[in-house]
Amino acid sequence: MDIRAYNRKAWDNYVDGGESEWTKPVSPEIIAHARQGNFSIFLTEQKPVPHEWFPALYGLDTLCLACGGGQQGPVLAAAGANVTVFDNSPRQLDQDRSVAEREGLDMHLVEGDMRDLSAFEDESFDFIFHPVSNLFIHEIRPVWREAFRVLRPGGTMLSGFINPIFYIFDFEKAEQGTLEVKYKLPHSDSNYPELVEKLLASGDALEHSHSITDQLGGQMDAGFHIIGLYEDYHTGTAISDFTPTYIVTRALKP
Repeated sequence: MDIRAYNRKAWDNYVDGGESEWTKPVSPEIIAHARQGNFSIFLTEQKPVPHEWFPALYGLDTLCLACGGGQQGPVLAAAGANVTVFDNSPRQLDQDRSVAEREGLDMHLVEGDMRDLSAFEDESFDFIFHPVSNLFIHEIRPVWREAFRVLRPGGTMLSGFINPIFYIFDFEKAEQGTLEVKYKLPHSDSNYPELVEKLLASGDALEHSHSITDQLGGQMDAGFHIIGLYEDYHTGTAISDFTPTYIVTRALKP
């Protein structure tokens, strides 16, 4: 299976279905506040990114990596950044385009695979904003290497990802309040025929967990210095009653 192509279609369908919170464009009120420097955006579900983690945004060349949906990119653009949104889903990029047209924002939109940023020259950006999305690809070290390549020295990357412990449990039972260990880590939906059958039938995206070694160690091996970290929680699952389920990092290219 071409996982990237399948997940592109799944996210296009999420947009058309209108049920995912991550496909809904921000309101004019949020953009108006962002133009005044008053904004709050998320890499994960519940905790907004601390304001002190953002560099001065005005005129900052910013890559919103795997970050379509008409949410974070338009807010950063309204706050003054020169924003490029890069995403695998054409329909997610359409959401950014609709906000840009509605609000008169100048944004560059590029469709592609987050593991391959060859559309950009070395040291093209000052800042990378990468919300939870690398669960939709089966390998992530290329993401960190490419991000490091396109970032300028002294630039920062903010990234969100899922704690791999989330994937050890039976997903359906966890949503119903019961925690039952079922899957070996690192997890890939595509390794389990019964999961693939259900996901194909529903049109939902295939997911992959990644080890802490590949998430944190992969950033450091690419050359990043991790200078900040916090955790966050999912909603609607019993797992979050016991442990944080997201990790967010702030990484510096020296």
